[in-house]
Amino acid sequence: MAERQGGNKATTPSGKPRAASLALQFPGASGRLNSITDVQGVSVGYTTIVEGVGQLVVGEGPIRTGVTAILPRPLDQLCAPVMAGLFSLNGNGELTGSHYIEEVGKFSLPITITNTHSCGMARDATIRWAAKRFPEHFSDDFALPVAAETYDGFLNDINGFHVTQEHVSEAINNAVSGSIEEGSVGGGTGMKCFGFKAGSGTASRIVDFDEMDYTVGTFVQANFGSRKDLRILGHSIGQRLTDPKVVQNSPDPDLSSIIVVIATDAPLLPHQLKRLARRATLGVGNTGGFARHGSGDIFIAFSTANGVSNSYASKRLLNLTMIPDEHLDPFFEAVVQSTEEAILNSLIANSDMVGRDENFVPSIPHSEIRKLAESAR
Repeated sequence: MAERQGGNKATTPSGKPRAASLALQFPGASGRLNSITDVQGVSVGYTTIVEGVGQLVVGEGPIRTGVTAILPRPLDQLCAPVMAGLFSLNGNGELTGSHYIEEVGKFSLPITITNTHSCGMARDATIRWAAKRFPEHFSDDFALPVAAETYDGFLNDINGFHVTQEHVSEAINNAVSGSIEEGSVGGGTGMKCFGFKAGSGTASRIVDFDEMDYTVGTFVQANFGSRKDLRILGHSIGQRLTDPKVVQNSPDPDLSSIIVVIATDAPLLPHQLKRLARRATLGVGNTGGFARHGSGDIFIAFSTANGVSNSYASKRLLNLTMIPDEHLDPFFEAVVQSTEEAILNSLIANSDMVGRDENFVPSIPHSEIRKLAESAR
């Protein structure tokens, strides 16, 4: 049973402010933590790598990157698949395992998110971790884990390949099911969004159906958008946020992207989860994103319902439950609302960052957001 919360949780575990702390009033009822981890059994872990200052020396730094791991089930149940669906709004990016999900509507093992040039390594490292953790299962079976990426080369020595197998294992092993950090952590460490420092963000919503409360939780790695396009709760605010400015001492190829991971405990089938993933588009659009050519905007949704065993492969009939398609609208709305808030959390729970070549990305001014919140009352 999902736990409702009267007000959104206002800070991260380390005390960083979230969007709700700035008096922004979001629609919908959030879960207890207002996080993807409000979905029972889901946990999130990070490895954050921040080292060095000054001019770029490929292979040495500066380093501003990391790994995020999202575990769809408890650690001892990770070999059991979850039903899933995905949607690519703009395919200038990568999400491994996508062909398998399109074919059979499920995946297993942790989802990892990192920088563009470490995506394949994260995928392979997840297999190595799984083969060591579950040797009996993978002695005669294959693994096609999900790994995704966004580009952090403006701040990070992306061609230094600093993310290692150990970093991936650390993120998986450190996953927690309670409150999680946001901002410049994990795979989101070196990311920027709408010309401000961004990265990792999360939010959740509660949906009532047939006298049961279900949770929809969203996690984003946000790295997209031009400042002039930024919108907050329907207000065009980006054009007037001319300061502080990004300091660009080396080329910025504007390789923007966003990965959205949606989790729910509602009993939904793969085609329904694909429909949920597609609705993340509207949450991104609400903040001002419109899938620029260079943006990899890829969304995945999964359900923890319908059992946790490996009986999917058993030679017998399976009984599955599902919410009728005709009653999915509240779940669609929950995805839109939680995606929008998760993106804003990734911006607000953040601070200035200097990276390679002393490139500088400022944090979004909290004072301007408070003014917006006050004027909207």
